[in-house]
Amino acid sequence: MNKPAGECIDEVAVDTMTDPAVRAVGEKVLSGERLTPEDGLACFQTKDLMGLGRIASAVKGSRYGDKAFFISNQHLNYTNVCESRCRFCAFHRSPDAKDAHTYTHEEAAAAIAQSPVAHLREVHVVGGCHPRLDLDYYTGLLKALTQARPGLKLKAFTAVEIDHMAKGAGISSLDCLKQLKTAGLAAMPGGGAEVFSERVREALFPRKISADRWLEIHGEAHKLGIGTNATMLFGHMETMEERVMHLFRLRKQQDLTKGFRAFIPLPFHPENTPLAHLPGPTGVDILKTIAASRLILDNIDHIKAYWVMLGLKLTQTALHFGADDLEGTIVKERIAHQAGAATAPGLTRTRLVEMIQEAGLVPEERDTFHQSIQTQ
Repeated sequence: MNKPAGECIDEVAVDTMTDPAVRAVGEKVLSGERLTPEDGLACFQTKDLMGLGRIASAVKGSRYGDKAFFISNQHLNYTNVCESRCRFCAFHRSPDAKDAHTYTHEEAAAAIAQSPVAHLREVHVVGGCHPRLDLDYYTGLLKALTQARPGLKLKAFTAVEIDHMAKGAGISSLDCLKQLKTAGLAAMPGGGAEVFSERVREALFPRKISADRWLEIHGEAHKLGIGTNATMLFGHMETMEERVMHLFRLRKQQDLTKGFRAFIPLPFHPENTPLAHLPGPTGVDILKTIAASRLILDNIDHIKAYWVMLGLKLTQTALHFGADDLEGTIVKERIAHQAGAATAPGLTRTRLVEMIQEAGLVPEERDTFHQSIQTQ
């Protein structure tokens, strides 16, 4: 049986932590008190990485013991054509680019029908904001994927894509979500949030929806019973204060609609983008962000160490800094790899299990809704 968070944190000896601010964070968590933005900023500014990590690991352990979760899934990027043209993105193409692609329903269905993942449970579907696709394309895509592998769960379309297709159809995003749900939408990914800062938005992704609109669409999905993920792209031009604000806005939204299943911190990869001169976040920064996320987002159950963007070794380390999930088999990831991610495009189920075991943890396969399937 898992221990209460307070008991676990007490065991990591809060009074031995070298940073008084981190010690105060540990004492708050020990007493069940929610962190404030000032506490959150202290998590990012501390030099006591190990102390912060011990607190986050204890909170994770209080919920899940020594388990770490993964899923047998496949990513499908149905188009790379996108009119948003965000400066941090190496994936988007114009409609007439030589390497632009948009799958027909038949091509997408064939890719999933022929998936190398033997016990495929989920397809993760995201793409660009294509100016020439209508709502029938998106609903038809979901239906085709469902027919290709009956029983699959479809986690599809970011809030940015939902807003784009709703505007194109001349309907509300709520009505759009209802039609997509009828067509087979089971969950939504968390992409498109980037950083909830108008300053950064104007500089890097001015064509993309605002933070308010992103949160509104996720809130609508939650009210329809569509669980979603949440993300934060960090390590580019945002300030630590902006990171903290982003996390607290997510926490507030979760208090209201309670539909976020997981949070995924996404470290920025600058290669092949107009921001290639930036270094991206360090390993220490990534681990701090994961640990701080676990402590601030006390109402979001799962914190994901996305192996594609962290790399395998840092992902294993992150599982001891508050993360409890490392995503899945994926098969062929495109978006991060076109921005320079050096990891494999996909991993086998066997390798995911080995990674977790090598980290000294117990692999637990899950479904789209984070329900356990079996323990290895």
